[in-house]
Amino acid sequence: MPNLALELGKQSTHFGVSAAYGEQQDVDGVRIVPVALVWAGYGGGSDEQGNGGGGGGGYTLPLGAYIRRGDDLRFDPNLVSLLAVGIPFVWVAGRALSRVIRALKK
Repeated sequence: MPNLALELGKQSTHFGVSAAYGEQQDVDGVRIVPVALVWAGYGGGSDEQGNGGGGGGGYTLPLGAYIRRGDDLRFDPNLVSLLAVGIPFVWVAGRALSRVIRALKK
């Protein structure tokens, strides 16, 4: 059985910058580079009888795209992703803040 950690390392070399920044696209003279938040995790193991296994998973959240028109470069956020992440964050932050205020009143 090959070394599982080495195999996972070889297969995950495309993670990182090339996974977070997509391939540049040119559309009608406008250059677009998609940007995402990427994370992944792996695990594996074996026992004394040589039984082993492993697995992994990952997640990608599209953040938006860099758009270049001539000399103008700007970032356009993906509003759907922003809302999908922002709404739960605001809810949790609001609950935490209300509990802090309630504790300070006592």
